[in-house]
Amino acid sequence: MRVHFRTIHRRGQRRIIGALSAALLCTAGVTALPAAARTPGAPAPGTAPGASTARTAGAAEAHRLPGGLAKTPPMGFNNWNSTGCRAEFNEEMVKGIADLFVTKGLKDAGYEYVNLDDCWALPTRDKDGKLVPDPRRFPHGIKALADYVHAKGLKFGIYTSAGIRTCNPAGFPGGLGHEKSDAQQFADWGVDYLKYDNCNNMGVDAKQRYRAMRDAIEATGRPIVYSICEWGENKPWEWASDVGHLWRTTGDISDSWSSMLALAKQNLPLAPHAGPGHWNDPDMLEVGNGGMTDTEYRSHFSLWSMMAAPLLIGSDLRKATPETFEILSNKDVIALDQDPLGKQATVLKSEDGRWTVVRQLANGDRAVALFNETGRPQRIATTARDLGLPQADGYRLRDLWQHRDTHTTGTVSATVPAHGTTVYRVSADPRWATYPPATETGTDRTPLVEAGTAAGLRSTVRNLGGTPAKDLTVTLRAPRGWRAEATSPASARALPGGRTLRTSWRISAPSGTAPGAYALPLTADYRSPGGARITTTLPGTAHVVVPPPAGTADAAALPWLTAANGWGPVEKNTSVGEEAAGDGRPIRIGGTGFAKGLGVHAASEVSFYTGGRCSAFSARVGVDDEAGDRGSVGFEVWADGERVARISPVTGKDPARDVSAPVAGAQTVRLVVTDGGDGIDYDHADWADATFRC
Repeated sequence: MRVHFRTIHRRGQRRIIGALSAALLCTAGVTALPAAARTPGAPAPGTAPGASTARTAGAAEAHRLPGGLAKTPPMGFNNWNSTGCRAEFNEEMVKGIADLFVTKGLKDAGYEYVNLDDCWALPTRDKDGKLVPDPRRFPHGIKALADYVHAKGLKFGIYTSAGIRTCNPAGFPGGLGHEKSDAQQFADWGVDYLKYDNCNNMGVDAKQRYRAMRDAIEATGRPIVYSICEWGENKPWEWASDVGHLWRTTGDISDSWSSMLALAKQNLPLAPHAGPGHWNDPDMLEVGNGGMTDTEYRSHFSLWSMMAAPLLIGSDLRKATPETFEILSNKDVIALDQDPLGKQATVLKSEDGRWTVVRQLANGDRAVALFNETGRPQRIATTARDLGLPQADGYRLRDLWQHRDTHTTGTVSATVPAHGTTVYRVSADPRWATYPPATETGTDRTPLVEAGTAAGLRSTVRNLGGTPAKDLTVTLRAPRGWRAEATSPASARALPGGRTLRTSWRISAPSGTAPGAYALPLTADYRSPGGARITTTLPGTAHVVVPPPAGTADAAALPWLTAANGWGPVEKNTSVGEEAAGDGRPIRIGGTGFAKGLGVHAASEVSFYTGGRCSAFSARVGVDDEAGDRGSVGFEVWADGERVARISPVTGKDPARDVSAPVAGAQTVRLVVTDGGDGIDYDHADWADATFRC
C-alpha cells in the first residue's frame, strides 16, 4: 500500500493495490466489478516525451469524443485549491462564483466552466446505485445548480475518480464499475465537464479505466469535456489523445513557488503532445490563494498561458484582491493561452535560472516569456531571428503585462525581477518606427544593506530601438528615511538607439532599520520622437541585513534572506510538516535525533547573508525518518553563485551524511535541496546541526 505522507490532503491519496484490494471491495460494498475492472493490467511502455508530432497528430484525428470540444484549453473555476473539503464548499459559494464571472468580467475574458471538485456527494450511493448529492452542501441538488450556472451563459463541471472511492479520506463513491450509470447521471444533470481522478483504482490499468468512462460519456450523447486526472503516472500524453480532451501531466500543485516551478518544468518538455482538443494539464491555478507574491503569480499565469494549459481558477473569488482579478483577467496573456493554432510553447534556452520560452501564434507572431526562476534580478535576452521571425528593419514589441507597444531593431530583452516573467508578443511590423523605442531598465544586483552603512548599486537603461529616447530621466525610489543618490549622470538629453545609460547609486538605510526586504523601484522616463511619454519601472528590492555573530552560528537562529520550499514553510529545529509553520516533528535521520537544524521539502532553497565574515558551513543531512525508507534528495551549498559542496542523492534508507563547505569571503550562502530526479514525493530533507563558522 502506498499512501503519500500528505494524508490530510485529497492530493495525498494514491492508488491502493495488492493485498488490500479485496478488503477495499468489501468495504466499498461492491460485490461484482466488470471483468475489465477485476483484471489489473500493467502500463504499456511508451516513448519519450519528445515523441514525434506525427504520432500525436494521428492520434488526434482518431478522437472519439464529441467533436468541437476544447479546441482551445478550457478556462474556468475549480474550488479545490481554495476550499478543499471544508464546509464553505457549498451551493451558495458556487453560485457566488458564477455571479462573479459575469460581474467581474471573467466571462468576457473567456472563463466559462464552473466546476465542483471532491466532497459534493454523500459517502454512499442510493439503493439504485446512483450518486447522491450532499443535501447540506447542495440542498437544491446538482441539476438545479447546473441550471443556475447555465442561466448565466456559463458551463458546469463535476468531479469523480476512476476508482472505487474518490481521493478524500472520507471515501466518497468513485466511478470504477459504475461508468455508464454515473456518466448518464452527469448528462441528465447537465454536466459539461468531468474531472476524473485516479485514487483507489485497485491497480486496474489506467487506459482501461479511462477508456471505460470515455465510452460511457460518448454513449450519453451529451458533449462533455473529459479531463483525465491520473497525475501523469502512465504517461497519458502518449495514449490519451483519443480518450480525453486534457490530461494531467503532473502531481497536484500547491500554493508555493517551488511547487509551481517544479510542475512547469515537468510540463514544458511535453509540448509535442498538445494541440486543439488534446491538452497537457499541469494542474489548476493557485493565483490569489496567498502562498506566492503577485510577481510569482504573474509568472504562474504567464507560464500556464504559454504552455497552452487549462486555466482553471483555484482561488475563492469572493475574497480575491484587485491584483488577483487583474492577473486573471489579463486578456493579452489569455490570448496566448487561447491562440487557435494550439501550439504549446517550447524552451528556446535555459541557463542559470534564465529561461527563454517561445510560442508560435496563429497569425505568425511569436510570444516569448523571459522567465527568471532565481531569487535575484537577471538580464534575459534573445533576438527576433532566434524566435523564428523573418528578417526586418524593426519589430513591434508588445509587453503583455504593461499593455504597451514599442519597437526593437531585433533585440528582445529585459532585466527580469526575482521570480518574475516578462512576456512579449513580437511581430515583423512595417510600421515599427511609429511605435516608441523599447528600453530595457535594470540593475546589476539586489543590494544588501547593513543599517547605517552605505551600499552601492548600478543601474542601466538600454535603448533597444532604432529611434532616440529623448529627455531620459532615471529615478531610484527608496523607502522614507533612506537615502538613494546618484553618483554619476542619471539623465540624458537623448539616448540613441543601441546606446546605454549607466548610473551609479549610493544607498543607505537609517541605523536601527529592521532586517527584511524593502521596495526599491527603478524608473526610466523618456519621450519618443513623436512626443509620446513613456515610463518604465523595474520593481526592485533592497534587503536590510545583519551580519552573523563571530564564532559558531546556528543556522536556525539566523535570519534568512529568502526561503522557498516544495511543500509548506521551511522549519527551524523541526522537520517540515507540509502545511503551516510549526507543524513538523523533532528532526531524526537514520534513527539519530537532532535538536537543531532546518527542515525543508524538495525542491528547496534557503539563503543567508554572511557578509564575507564566515569561513565555513557544516551540517549533517538526510531524509527525515518520518518519510520511512522513501524519498530521494540531493544537497548543495552555494557561495556567491558558486557551488562549493554537493551530496549526491540520498534516500530514507540512508544514515545522516556529513557536509562541509568553504564559504570564506562570500556575501551570501544558499542551501539547496533537489528532488533526486524522481519527483518530490516523501522528500522531507533535514539540514541537521547546520552551523556557520564566522
